Amino acid sequence: MSRTLQAPVTVAFDYTRSVGPVLGRFFTGLKERRLVGARLSDGRVVVPPPEFDPVTHEATADFVDLPDTGTVTSWTWVSEPVAGQPFDRPFAFAFVTPDGADAPMLHAVDVSSPEEISTGMRVRARWADQPKGGITDLACWEPEEGLDTPSPGGSGYSTSEPEPVTGIITPVELDYMYAASPEESSFFRGLAEGRILGQRCPACQKVYVPPRPACPVDGVPTAEEVELSDVGTVTTFCIVNVPFLGQKITPPYVSAYVLLDGADIAIQHLILGIPAEEVRMGLRVKAVWKPREEWGTTIENISHFEPTGEPDADYETYKHHL
Repeated sequence: MSRTLQAPVTVAFDYTRSVGPVLGRFFTGLKERRLVGARLSDGRVVVPPPEFDPVTHEATADFVDLPDTGTVTSWTWVSEPVAGQPFDRPFAFAFVTPDGADAPMLHAVDVSSPEEISTGMRVRARWADQPKGGITDLACWEPEEGLDTPSPGGSGYSTSEPEPVTGIITPVELDYMYAASPEESSFFRGLAEGRILGQRCPACQKVYVPPRPACPVDGVPTAEEVELSDVGTVTTFCIVNVPFLGQKITPPYVSAYVLLDGADIAIQHLILGIPAEEVRMGLRVKAVWKPREEWGTTIENISHFEPTGEPDADYETYKHHL
């Protein structure tokens, strides 16, 4: 059996931003299957339009509708697409200069091999079937040669005034493989057995949980393994009142730091079994474990902490661990 554990980890959230009047105009144009650029003070036309002129620093005000055809100025081949890219098959990313523009924009070109794309190649926009007011409304560019049907894009596509785009939601995701240290691996394996393990510094005698390879105070290896109680004291806490995507518990609820008996650093976990407004510093709590058949090598084996019914801990016993 390997000494250390590793597991895939995904950190993801939806980033919501207000686009303002300039980019809002660009995204509203995409919703109509139109490319909207801007003419700058030096006469250049760029797309997407910048919010401020890079020369005069004045707000952008001169907007230009551009054709949905253009020219590849440079490109790179993507042989192994990753999640979130425009295609799940090989394709090209390219700088495409739309006709009438003086600077290129970056987007995907749908070709099946590097031999099918070249600098100077003429391309046409392929629009999404159901535009929503985002950059993905321009699904990709494709070679103009051999396309017999006219593009549905361009000014005049919509017969009604579109609802202006004022904000966009961008999913953000980071996937990586987390490799635990030998000490952390022992901690996670202990959780799979219903035990909470820490490490003691031989110099200052502080006990760390989750364990660390070295004491951050003395810089020496933490060689001694210590089994800790699953009972502890709330040192600090936060009442969560704001709902968010993926939330498993309906607010309000409490996220707190719990100093386990015998430890010198607190762990973060949920406090349930008590009204949120009654949670307090010094509250004595005990771990509530999930059914054993649901255990794995994870801190989620502990469902939450709940009050033990004991008197609150004296502030002097945990004031150095806040």
